[in-house]
Amino acid sequence: MKIALITPAAPRSRYGNRNTAARWAGLLRELGHRVAVQVTWDGAPAHLMIALHARRSHDSMIRFRAAFPERPLVLALTGTDLYRDIRSDASARLSMAVADRLIVLQDMGLRELAPAMRRKTRVIYQSAAQAAFRAPLRSRFEVVVSGHLREEKDPFRAAAALSLLPPQSRIHVTHVGGAMNNAMEREARAWMAREPRYRWLGERAHWEALQLLARCRVMVISSRMEGGANVVCEALAAGIPVIASRISGNIGMLGRGYAGYYAVENERALARALLRVETDPRFLRLLRSQCAARSTLVRRNREKKALARLLSEVVPAVTGRERRQRRHRAR
Repeated sequence: MKIALITPAAPRSRYGNRNTAARWAGLLRELGHRVAVQVTWDGAPAHLMIALHARRSHDSMIRFRAAFPERPLVLALTGTDLYRDIRSDASARLSMAVADRLIVLQDMGLRELAPAMRRKTRVIYQSAAQAAFRAPLRSRFEVVVSGHLREEKDPFRAAAALSLLPPQSRIHVTHVGGAMNNAMEREARAWMAREPRYRWLGERAHWEALQLLARCRVMVISSRMEGGANVVCEALAAGIPVIASRISGNIGMLGRGYAGYYAVENERALARALLRVETDPRFLRLLRSQCAARSTLVRRNREKKALARLLSEVVPAVTGRERRQRRHRAR
């Protein structure tokens, strides 16, 4: 098939949605399909559309549905969709209604949907390549935060936690990710000026971010909302334990019984978790074993098979609808 894959993230951007779209395009091509990745649909005929982001891809979805009412339309729900937009934005809700199938990136996402929507939703965990092992720094206990400086990411919570650690702690935070605006950049630089154990590296190539992840002792994801974070997939694939804010999207990735959560937006709770992971080898081993148990979720072949199953579901169903519509028009 020819597939139109719509993502609101611009080419060459390092947003999670662009990474997901690029990876899915590669997997779908391996399955024998032709894929055009676009920010907005250009109107060219396609046998199927897969759109990421209910609100921002709404126009492309509605135009595709009007042009090809009998053809499959699949919507992947992002974190801002699941945990914000579908509650308040009419266009996001309409995008869900017109889609033949919905995708969520972790199983807790199903809980955010009404039963009618849940029935047409499939869970597809994102995959990540395993980063090559790198020896951790001996001079410090390095903690990595990997994510853009956006309000949804609560990006400076780890920096705030540093001042609550005892003087003897060897924890340093390395933060990689671009600032989304000048105010965020100024705040990152202000944190570096007053907290010598915090270092913001700004935007880095993906391979550089993976190298930093591979050498760290633990990764922190401090987000206020997540649909299913790529960086958690990468940590699981690399065998790096995670300290995560206790939000639905992180629980869906790491499991309900995971021991490495802290209360969202609470730097004191984060500082306690970081100190424990630094000073308690048994706790660190527990986190590693729990992450290893979840690593099978982020294997490439698993994601590829899940996409293939989704297409096998939706194409025969829509082909039958097309035949019925043609018979109706003929009468």
